[in-house]
Amino acid sequence: MSRAFAIAFVGWSLAAAALAEPYHRPVSTYSVVARDPQTGELGVAVQSHWFSVGSVVPWAQSGVGAVATQSLVDPAYGPLGLKLMSLGRSAPDALASVLAGDAGRDVRQVAMIDAAGRVAAHTGSRCIAAAGHVVDAEVQFSVQANLMGKDTVWPAMARAFRETNGDLAERMLAALEAAEGEGGDIRGRQSAALLIVAGEPSGKPWIDRRFDLRVEDHPDPVGELKRLVKLQRAYLHMNAGDLAIEHGQFEQASKEYAAAQALAPHIVEIPFWTAVTLVGAGKVDESLPIFKDVFAREKVWMDLVPRLVTSKLLPDEPETIQKILEQGPTP
Repeated sequence: MSRAFAIAFVGWSLAAAALAEPYHRPVSTYSVVARDPQTGELGVAVQSHWFSVGSVVPWAQSGVGAVATQSLVDPAYGPLGLKLMSLGRSAPDALASVLAGDAGRDVRQVAMIDAAGRVAAHTGSRCIAAAGHVVDAEVQFSVQANLMGKDTVWPAMARAFRETNGDLAERMLAALEAAEGEGGDIRGRQSAALLIVAGEPSGKPWIDRRFDLRVEDHPDPVGELKRLVKLQRAYLHMNAGDLAIEHGQFEQASKEYAAAQALAPHIVEIPFWTAVTLVGAGKVDESLPIFKDVFAREKVWMDLVPRLVTSKLLPDEPETIQKILEQGPTP
Protein backbone atom coordinates (compact mmCIF):
# COMPACT_ATOMS: atom_id res chain seq x y z
CA MET A 1 0.00 0.00 0.00
CA SER A 2 1.49 3.38 -1.01
CA ARG A 3 1.85 6.14 1.59
CA ALA A 4 -0.51 8.40 -0.38
CA PHE A 5 -3.18 5.72 -0.53
CA ALA A 6 -2.73 4.94 3.16
CA ILE A 7 -3.20 8.59 4.10
CA ALA A 8 -6.30 8.85 1.90
CA PHE A 9 -7.76 5.68 3.39
CA VAL A 10 -7.10 6.86 6.95
CA GLY A 11 -8.72 10.20 6.13
CA TRP A 12 -11.83 8.63 4.63
CA SER A 13 -12.16 6.14 7.50
CA LEU A 14 -11.81 8.78 10.20
CA ALA A 15 -14.26 11.10 8.53
CA ALA A 16 -16.86 8.42 7.89
CA ALA A 17 -16.70 7.17 11.47
CA ALA A 18 -16.80 10.55 13.18
CA LEU A 19 -19.41 12.18 10.95
CA ALA A 20 -21.88 9.31 10.82
CA GLU A 21 -24.23 11.22 13.14
CA PRO A 22 -24.30 14.91 12.15
CA TYR A 23 -24.52 17.64 14.75
CA HIS A 24 -27.19 20.30 14.53
CA ARG A 25 -26.08 22.99 16.97
CA PRO A 26 -25.98 26.64 15.79
CA VAL A 27 -22.77 27.33 17.66
CA SER A 28 -20.74 29.90 15.80
CA THR A 29 -21.17 33.21 14.08
CA TYR A 30 -17.81 34.52 12.88
CA SER A 31 -14.17 33.46 13.10
CA VAL A 32 -10.71 33.84 11.59
CA VAL A 33 -8.03 31.21 11.05
CA ALA A 34 -4.55 32.39 10.17
CA ARG A 35 -0.82 31.77 10.04
CA ASP A 36 1.86 34.37 10.71
CA PRO A 37 4.44 33.99 7.91
CA GLN A 38 7.12 35.62 10.09
CA THR A 39 6.82 33.39 13.15
CA GLY A 40 4.89 30.41 11.79
CA GLU A 41 2.32 30.79 14.57
CA LEU A 42 -1.12 29.36 13.83
CA GLY A 43 -4.37 30.50 15.35
CA VAL A 44 -8.13 30.77 15.53
CA ALA A 45 -10.27 33.56 16.97
CA VAL A 46 -14.06 33.37 17.24
CA GLN A 47 -17.11 35.13 18.67
CA SER A 48 -20.62 33.72 18.99
CA HIS A 49 -24.02 34.17 20.56
CA TRP A 50 -23.51 30.77 22.16
CA PHE A 51 -22.21 29.75 25.56
CA SER A 52 -18.54 28.66 25.69
CA VAL A 53 -17.78 28.86 21.97
CA GLY A 54 -14.10 28.22 22.75
CA SER A 55 -14.84 24.62 23.74
CA VAL A 56 -16.22 23.77 20.30
CA VAL A 57 -15.00 25.95 17.42
CA PRO A 58 -11.21 26.58 17.65
CA TRP A 59 -8.64 23.81 17.14
CA ALA A 60 -4.90 24.18 16.60
CA GLN A 61 -1.73 22.12 16.89
CA SER A 62 1.79 23.47 16.76
CA GLY A 63 3.58 22.59 13.52
CA VAL A 64 0.38 21.13 12.05
CA GLY A 65 -2.45 23.60 11.50
CA ALA A 66 -5.59 25.28 12.76
CA VAL A 67 -9.30 24.66 12.23
CA ALA A 68 -12.50 26.62 12.88
CA THR A 69 -15.65 24.50 12.69
CA GLN A 70 -18.97 26.33 13.00
CA SER A 71 -22.53 26.99 11.77
CA LEU A 72 -24.61 23.84 12.53
CA VAL A 73 -21.38 22.57 13.95
CA ASP A 74 -19.72 19.19 14.08
CA PRO A 75 -16.73 19.52 16.42
CA ALA A 76 -15.19 16.40 14.85
CA TYR A 77 -13.92 18.56 11.98
CA GLY A 78 -11.32 19.95 14.40
CA PRO A 79 -9.48 16.77 15.45
CA LEU A 80 -10.05 15.13 12.06
CA GLY A 81 -8.61 18.07 10.17
CA LEU A 82 -5.57 18.23 12.44
CA LYS A 83 -5.02 14.49 12.17
CA LEU A 84 -5.04 14.57 8.38
CA MET A 85 -2.73 17.57 8.26
CA SER A 86 -0.35 15.85 10.69
CA LEU A 87 -0.21 12.96 8.20
CA GLY A 88 0.97 15.33 5.48
CA ARG A 89 -2.27 16.40 3.86
CA SER A 90 -2.61 20.06 2.91
CA ALA A 91 -5.40 22.06 4.51
CA PRO A 92 -7.47 22.11 1.27
CA ASP A 93 -7.10 18.34 0.89
CA ALA A 94 -7.90 17.70 4.55
CA LEU A 95 -11.03 19.84 4.35
CA ALA A 96 -12.17 18.12 1.15
CA SER A 97 -11.68 14.69 2.73
CA VAL A 98 -13.68 15.49 5.85
CA LEU A 99 -16.46 17.14 3.85
CA ALA A 100 -16.68 14.07 1.62
CA GLY A 101 -17.55 11.92 4.61
CA ASP A 102 -20.18 14.27 6.04
CA ALA A 103 -23.80 13.97 4.97
CA GLY A 104 -24.46 17.26 6.74
CA ARG A 105 -21.83 19.25 4.80
CA ASP A 106 -24.44 21.69 3.47
CA VAL A 107 -25.03 23.11 6.95
CA ARG A 108 -21.36 23.32 7.93
CA GLN A 109 -19.00 26.23 7.82
CA VAL A 110 -15.34 25.28 8.24
CA ALA A 111 -11.91 26.78 7.63
CA MET A 112 -8.52 25.07 7.83
CA ILE A 113 -4.94 26.29 7.50
CA ASP A 114 -1.79 24.17 7.62
CA ALA A 115 1.75 24.83 8.80
CA ALA A 116 2.79 25.83 5.27
CA GLY A 117 0.07 28.50 5.13
CA ARG A 118 -2.17 26.65 2.68
CA VAL A 119 -5.74 27.60 3.54
CA ALA A 120 -9.28 26.61 2.56
CA ALA A 121 -12.82 27.28 3.70
CA HIS A 122 -16.30 25.90 3.11
CA THR A 123 -19.66 27.59 3.60
CA GLY A 124 -22.46 25.11 3.06
CA SER A 125 -25.39 26.07 0.86
CA ARG A 126 -27.79 25.74 3.79
CA CYS A 127 -25.84 27.84 6.32
CA ILE A 128 -28.11 30.45 7.85
CA ALA A 129 -27.85 33.80 6.03
CA ALA A 130 -26.08 36.06 5.93
CA ALA A 131 -23.20 33.63 5.51
CA GLY A 132 -19.95 33.58 3.58
CA HIS A 133 -16.17 33.57 3.74
CA VAL A 134 -13.02 35.15 2.33
CA VAL A 135 -9.88 33.06 1.77
CA ASP A 136 -6.58 34.85 1.21
CA ALA A 137 -3.86 32.37 0.24
CA GLU A 138 -1.21 35.08 -0.09
CA VAL A 139 -1.71 36.64 3.34
CA GLN A 140 -2.48 33.17 4.78
CA PHE A 141 -5.85 33.54 6.48
CA SER A 142 -9.55 32.89 6.11
CA VAL A 143 -12.50 34.69 7.67
CA GLN A 144 -15.97 33.16 7.79
CA ALA A 145 -19.33 34.13 9.23
CA ASN A 146 -22.93 32.98 9.39
CA LEU A 147 -26.10 34.29 11.03
CA MET A 148 -24.91 37.82 10.33
CA GLY A 149 -27.13 40.87 10.20
CA LYS A 150 -25.35 42.00 7.00
CA ASP A 151 -23.24 40.41 4.28
CA THR A 152 -20.55 43.04 4.83
CA VAL A 153 -19.23 41.38 7.97
CA TRP A 154 -16.69 38.93 6.55
CA PRO A 155 -15.28 41.37 3.94
CA ALA A 156 -14.74 43.87 6.77
CA MET A 157 -12.95 41.18 8.79
CA ALA A 158 -10.67 40.42 5.84
CA ARG A 159 -9.80 44.10 5.38
CA ALA A 160 -9.02 44.53 9.05
CA PHE A 161 -6.76 41.48 9.14
CA ARG A 162 -4.83 42.61 6.06
CA GLU A 163 -4.45 46.22 7.17
CA THR A 164 -3.60 45.76 10.86
CA ASN A 165 0.03 45.82 11.95
CA GLY A 166 1.20 43.70 14.84
CA ASP A 167 1.44 40.07 15.77
CA LEU A 168 -1.08 37.36 15.00
CA ALA A 169 -3.17 37.95 18.12
CA GLU A 170 -3.51 41.65 17.41
CA ARG A 171 -4.52 41.09 13.79
CA MET A 172 -7.12 38.46 14.68
CA LEU A 173 -8.60 40.68 17.37
CA ALA A 174 -8.85 43.45 14.79
CA ALA A 175 -10.83 41.10 12.56
CA LEU A 176 -13.26 40.32 15.38
CA GLU A 177 -13.68 43.99 16.19
CA ALA A 178 -14.35 44.73 12.53
CA ALA A 179 -17.15 42.17 12.56
CA GLU A 180 -18.70 43.89 15.55
CA GLY A 181 -18.31 47.21 13.77
CA GLU A 182 -20.49 45.87 10.96
CA GLY A 183 -23.19 44.75 13.38
CA GLY A 184 -22.00 41.19 13.87
CA ASP A 185 -24.33 38.35 14.78
CA ILE A 186 -28.02 39.01 14.21
CA ARG A 187 -28.71 37.32 17.58
CA GLY A 188 -26.26 39.41 19.60
CA ARG A 189 -23.13 38.23 21.38
CA GLN A 190 -22.16 35.99 24.27
CA SER A 191 -18.77 34.26 24.13
CA ALA A 192 -15.40 34.48 22.40
CA ALA A 193 -12.09 32.65 22.24
CA LEU A 194 -8.54 32.97 20.97
CA LEU A 195 -6.17 30.05 20.41
CA ILE A 196 -2.63 30.56 19.06
CA VAL A 197 0.12 27.92 18.94
CA ALA A 198 3.80 28.09 18.05
CA GLY A 199 4.92 27.44 14.51
CA GLU A 200 7.39 24.75 15.55
CA PRO A 201 6.52 22.24 18.28
CA SER A 202 8.76 22.14 21.31
CA GLY A 203 7.54 18.77 22.51
CA LYS A 204 5.78 20.60 25.36
CA PRO A 205 2.24 21.49 24.22
CA TRP A 206 1.63 23.68 27.27
CA ILE A 207 4.50 25.90 26.14
CA ASP A 208 3.45 25.83 22.49
CA ARG A 209 0.06 27.36 23.35
CA ARG A 210 0.94 31.03 23.20
CA PHE A 211 -2.65 32.11 23.82
CA ASP A 212 -5.50 29.87 24.95
CA LEU A 213 -8.17 32.27 26.17
CA ARG A 214 -11.93 31.93 26.52
CA VAL A 215 -14.72 34.30 27.44
CA GLU A 216 -17.59 31.97 28.25
CA ASP A 217 -20.44 34.43 28.90
CA HIS A 218 -20.09 38.21 28.74
CA PRO A 219 -22.04 41.22 27.44
CA ASP A 220 -18.97 42.31 25.43
CA PRO A 221 -17.01 39.11 24.71
CA VAL A 222 -14.65 40.62 22.13
CA GLY A 223 -13.80 43.52 24.43
CA GLU A 224 -13.20 41.13 27.31
CA LEU A 225 -11.08 38.89 25.10
CA LYS A 226 -8.97 41.89 24.16
CA ARG A 227 -8.43 42.66 27.86
CA LEU A 228 -7.36 39.08 28.54
CA VAL A 229 -4.92 39.11 25.63
CA LYS A 230 -3.21 42.15 27.13
CA LEU A 231 -3.00 40.41 30.49
CA GLN A 232 -1.63 37.26 28.86
CA ARG A 233 1.08 39.34 27.21
CA ALA A 234 2.11 40.60 30.65
CA TYR A 235 2.54 37.07 31.95
CA LEU A 236 4.44 36.04 28.81
CA HIS A 237 6.90 38.83 29.62
CA MET A 238 7.10 37.54 33.20
CA ASN A 239 7.94 34.07 31.92
CA ALA A 240 10.58 35.51 29.60
CA GLY A 241 12.06 37.45 32.51
CA ASP A 242 12.26 34.35 34.68
CA LEU A 243 13.98 32.50 31.84
CA ALA A 244 16.47 35.34 31.43
CA ILE A 245 17.25 35.17 35.15
CA GLU A 246 17.94 31.44 34.83
CA HIS A 247 20.51 32.23 32.16
CA GLY A 248 22.09 35.07 34.12
CA GLN A 249 20.78 37.72 31.72
CA PHE A 250 19.76 40.23 34.37
CA GLU A 251 19.50 43.26 32.10
CA GLN A 252 17.16 41.38 29.77
CA ALA A 253 15.16 40.09 32.74
CA SER A 254 14.73 43.65 34.00
CA LYS A 255 13.36 44.72 30.61
CA GLU A 256 10.92 41.82 30.52
CA TYR A 257 9.66 42.48 34.03
CA ALA A 258 9.23 46.18 33.25
CA ALA A 259 7.22 45.31 30.15
CA ALA A 260 4.99 43.01 32.19
CA GLN A 261 4.30 45.71 34.78
CA ALA A 262 3.58 48.29 32.08
CA LEU A 263 0.94 46.03 30.56
CA ALA A 264 -0.72 45.14 33.87
CA PRO A 265 0.15 47.78 36.47
CA HIS A 266 -2.90 46.85 38.55
CA ILE A 267 -1.71 43.28 39.16
CA VAL A 268 0.36 43.55 42.34
CA GLU A 269 1.45 39.93 42.14
CA ILE A 270 3.58 40.63 39.05
CA PRO A 271 6.11 42.91 40.80
CA PHE A 272 6.02 40.69 43.91
CA TRP A 273 7.26 37.64 42.02
CA THR A 274 9.69 39.84 40.13
CA ALA A 275 11.24 40.80 43.46
CA VAL A 276 11.28 37.19 44.68
CA THR A 277 13.08 36.12 41.51
CA LEU A 278 15.67 38.89 41.94
CA VAL A 279 16.39 37.71 45.49
CA GLY A 280 16.90 34.18 44.21
CA ALA A 281 19.39 35.57 41.71
CA GLY A 282 21.33 37.32 44.47
CA LYS A 283 20.00 40.77 43.56
CA VAL A 284 18.60 41.58 47.01
CA ASP A 285 19.28 45.31 46.88
CA GLU A 286 17.46 45.58 43.54
CA SER A 287 14.48 43.71 44.97
CA LEU A 288 13.92 45.90 48.03
CA PRO A 289 12.32 48.94 46.34
CA ILE A 290 9.97 46.57 44.53
CA PHE A 291 8.98 44.86 47.77
CA LYS A 292 8.42 48.29 49.35
CA ASP A 293 6.00 49.31 46.61
CA VAL A 294 4.15 45.96 46.75
CA PHE A 295 3.75 46.04 50.55
CA ALA A 296 2.51 49.63 50.42
CA ARG A 297 -0.18 48.66 47.93
CA GLU A 298 -1.23 45.35 49.49
CA LYS A 299 0.19 44.53 52.91
CA VAL A 300 -0.98 40.92 52.73
CA TRP A 301 2.07 40.04 50.60
CA MET A 302 4.26 40.51 53.67
CA ASP A 303 2.57 37.48 55.25
CA LEU A 304 3.65 35.35 52.30
CA VAL A 305 7.38 36.08 52.64
CA PRO A 306 8.16 33.65 55.54
CA ARG A 307 6.12 30.93 53.84
CA LEU A 308 8.33 31.19 50.77
CA VAL A 309 11.34 30.38 52.92
CA THR A 310 9.73 27.10 53.95
CA SER A 311 9.03 26.35 50.29
CA LYS A 312 12.64 27.30 49.40
CA LEU A 313 11.50 30.06 47.07
CA LEU A 314 13.33 32.55 49.25
CA PRO A 315 16.65 31.81 50.99
CA ASP A 316 16.69 30.68 54.60
CA GLU A 317 18.72 33.73 55.56
CA PRO A 318 17.18 35.64 58.50
CA GLU A 319 19.08 38.83 57.66
CA THR A 320 17.78 38.85 54.08
CA ILE A 321 14.21 38.11 55.13
CA GLN A 322 14.39 40.87 57.75
CA LYS A 323 15.52 43.36 55.08
CA ILE A 324 12.56 42.38 52.93
CA LEU A 325 10.02 42.69 55.75
CA GLU A 326 11.42 46.04 56.77
CA GLN A 327 10.14 47.39 53.46
CA GLY A 328 6.60 47.07 54.77
CA PRO A 329 4.66 49.97 56.31
CA THR A 330 5.29 50.58 59.99
CA PRO A 331 2.35 49.85 62.32
